Amino acid sequence: MPRSRIVAVRITAVLSLLLALGAGAAAADETCQSPYLPKIVGQEDFVYVWTLGVDGLGDGSDKLVTVGANPARPGYGKVVSSVSVGGRHEAHHGGFTDDRRQLWVGGLDDSAIFVFDVASDPAHPKLVKTIQDFPQRTGGVVGPHTFYALPGRMLISALSNAKDGGGRTALVEYNNQGEFVRTVWMPAGAEYGYDVRVNANLNRMLTSSFTGKDNYMRPLGALLKDAEAMKRFGNTMVVWDHHTMKPLQTLAVPGAPLEIRWALEPGHHYAFTAAALTARLWGVFLAADGSFEAVDLAPIGDAAKAPLPVDISLSADDRHLFVSTFGDGSVHVFDVSEPRKPREVLVQKIGGQLNMVSESWDGKRVYFTSSLLANWDKAGPDGGQFLRAYDWNGQALAPRFAIDFQAERLGRPHIMNFGSVDFYQGRVALSEPPAAAGDGE
Repeated sequence: MPRSRIVAVRITAVLSLLLALGAGAAAADETCQSPYLPKIVGQEDFVYVWTLGVDGLGDGSDKLVTVGANPARPGYGKVVSSVSVGGRHEAHHGGFTDDRRQLWVGGLDDSAIFVFDVASDPAHPKLVKTIQDFPQRTGGVVGPHTFYALPGRMLISALSNAKDGGGRTALVEYNNQGEFVRTVWMPAGAEYGYDVRVNANLNRMLTSSFTGKDNYMRPLGALLKDAEAMKRFGNTMVVWDHHTMKPLQTLAVPGAPLEIRWALEPGHHYAFTAAALTARLWGVFLAADGSFEAVDLAPIGDAAKAPLPVDISLSADDRHLFVSTFGDGSVHVFDVSEPRKPREVLVQKIGGQLNMVSESWDGKRVYFTSSLLANWDKAGPDGGQFLRAYDWNGQALAPRFAIDFQAERLGRPHIMNFGSVDFYQGRVALSEPPAAAGDGE
């Protein structure tokens, strides 16, 4: 057994024993986290929101904002703390290391990466490291997007390259100490990148595709009018052998397939994605011969009205898929209990625009943020910037609390990660990380 695997199992055993001895209640997780993170369930204490700075609003800098999410703790539904990183970097996505002690977040513009200690004081994360040489270290990769935990390492999918600002890009690994490990360029014919997600039990990894820096840093109105630029979006997903990091298949998925969500129940060997430009829901299904097929499943809203689906969240029981559409500010909820025959069961307006959606592992709460990209966000009444929390009973969404990030002079809220006090004090039960050939060794 690899050393990293042994360490993970021992940590799991120790913390599970603490719970068995009556150490306390559990804390929540999101359903989209890496399988190499210890899985925790229940009520989250905090929502960490990586937030784009706005010139003239507060200090104008990108920042990590901590919001109280537990009604049993002080600061519920309010901003508990915020840490500015200095300057505006096009704050976008981020993720925990495999021990959940650090939260890595990145900027799509200058490729800066900021590492926060969230373990020492979960209510007040501390900036402990800044990586400013990502393009130089990686051989010209820019636009770090998804931060995905592997044992002892951080896997980062990127969007572009320093040579021409186009869509050719790569996957990058760093170790948990912030040291560069390797770059794996996307294969010929599928050069674009976006998200990366691993099914450890199958030893398979999926990547999706978006567009390069020259496009995503342009104002959306100008981009939409540029016919040549609109041709420069990804139309593929790649199936990888996770252990060897070798591409096995390139799947045709037209229209910029973005976020990827693997099914979570044992024996459910499929994943979902949403194609932004065509407003279609897609599934990627395991075939009998071990290969995968991409299947166009259903429309997401009215494509003629450009709903622009941007994020998805799959419930832990694989029954409901939440899809947020930026263009009309709505969430579309699909019953995907029959994954090849999804049924839309709810459409609800959340705001003038909508981006990220995150459901708690216990399926009781759903969170939304508003900002997509600084140059793509709407102006005027539809450009409100918010974090909004809802209760979910399996049929309806009911408002829980909301924070106006403009009124709080914080900026534009983007990615969310859940935080816990009990986890860092050893008072939660953890599931054992999955056994697989693709364990990052």
